[in-house]
Amino acid sequence: MATSMTEESARPAGGGKTFFGHPRGMATLFMTEMWERFSWYGMRALLVLYLYTAVTDGGLGIDETTAVAIYGVYNAVVYMAAMPGGWVADRLWGARKAVLVGGIVIAAGHFTLAIPNSAVFFVGLGLIAIGTGLLKPNISAIVGDLYKDLPNSRRDAGFTLFYMSINIGALIAPLTVGYLGEHVDWHLGFGLAGVGMTLAVIQYVLGGRHLGDAGQAPTNPATREERRTALRRVLLWSGVAAGALLADVLLGTFEIDHIVNVLAVLGIVVPIGYFVMIFRSPKLTAEARPKVVAFVWFFLTAVLFWMIFDQSGSLLNIFADEKTDRFIGGWEFPASWLQAANPAWVIILAPLFATLWVKLAQRNREPSTPVKFALAMLLIGGSFALMGLAGATAAASDSGKVTVFWLLAVYLVQTLGELCLSPVGLSLSTKLSPKEFVSQIMGLWFLAVATGNALNGWATRLNGPLGDAAYYTMWALVAAGAGLAFLAGARKLRALTGEVD
Repeated sequence: MATSMTEESARPAGGGKTFFGHPRGMATLFMTEMWERFSWYGMRALLVLYLYTAVTDGGLGIDETTAVAIYGVYNAVVYMAAMPGGWVADRLWGARKAVLVGGIVIAAGHFTLAIPNSAVFFVGLGLIAIGTGLLKPNISAIVGDLYKDLPNSRRDAGFTLFYMSINIGALIAPLTVGYLGEHVDWHLGFGLAGVGMTLAVIQYVLGGRHLGDAGQAPTNPATREERRTALRRVLLWSGVAAGALLADVLLGTFEIDHIVNVLAVLGIVVPIGYFVMIFRSPKLTAEARPKVVAFVWFFLTAVLFWMIFDQSGSLLNIFADEKTDRFIGGWEFPASWLQAANPAWVIILAPLFATLWVKLAQRNREPSTPVKFALAMLLIGGSFALMGLAGATAAASDSGKVTVFWLLAVYLVQTLGELCLSPVGLSLSTKLSPKEFVSQIMGLWFLAVATGNALNGWATRLNGPLGDAAYYTMWALVAAGAGLAFLAGARKLRALTGEVD
């Protein structure tokens, strides 16, 4: 990709060259994130379909309700791992090393999925979860570090550009990994995702020189005693979890609901615990405290947003497979291809949003972050209102299916909401976080996704008894109510954030 030359003094890290007007290190992070997201979204497009496809067709033959629950549990674990991943970066390794180790572990996980063995398959999922926990919050923290001396509007534009990399990878993945998995062999699809992650690691190593000192050292190094205490706690709770699971299995009482319920509770308890830890820390200054209070409200709103949004990979993916007419002429394209709709919309719309925020900021007319979050909730609610209509239309049709344009419209409205919340939230997390807790606050932002997906283990079970029309309409009303409430409280939130907007 082309770069242009500017004065070196205009950029805080990475030298004088720029990447589309942004710090040169953005090119390294852009390409690394693109290939990492290729691997993630490729696997994600196949996961639910593989889980409930019959064994005779190469899948695991799990019932749909359980497959959706496993999908929610897995997403929750992946994003929950962002919290310890952030702690490792903040206290032990620094963000740079955490990203590298995480990338290597993710690649190993994807190649493990390529082995045709059901037991090994779940080991691969575990490796991907651990690696993503190390990589995901910390690569975003490095992006924030590149913009530490630049205006907030430029930082927002930078995070939107970074978001483009996510969605380029997410667009290519279902079209390639999805086709290979559904039409050739499931495990070859998972293996291709591993190739993408390997390319991400290579790109990160080769381009590291452009990152300057961003993310190089831990921001709040742990003492030797703190390290020992952390290790003891990890071993203790890991042992408790393994022991409880083993006892459940040996007693013959194990059900996936047990894990779903535990993770849903953890999704609530863990963020509360982290927020309490931050508020009780003597390193949290009186000036920084109101900003963290404001972040709590953004966090809660994001939980509801992602709980609804991430059903695209589970219930909406199944809707695409079973209730959507996907024929083009005499050929039926893979259901996983519709997972490319959202990233395609992002690629089209993200540059427009990035330009819009900068232009409006120049005229002092840019909506505040609380207003952007309120718009996001109203839009995600609107997308599920459309899904309710799609469900009713499918039920009333002779074929039991609807045209593909319903899902394309749903993903368009969801994307508009996503662009009002996700890149803005990433940027907000780096702006509101005290410097001693940068990676952990970023981890909390991703923990909002984990909590939303953990709660999905309960929420999506209502789809069966309620039916599509009632289920999606119910969540549409909940989201719209949250959006209106957030809009009403926008002024109070702006007062808490101070100069951050």
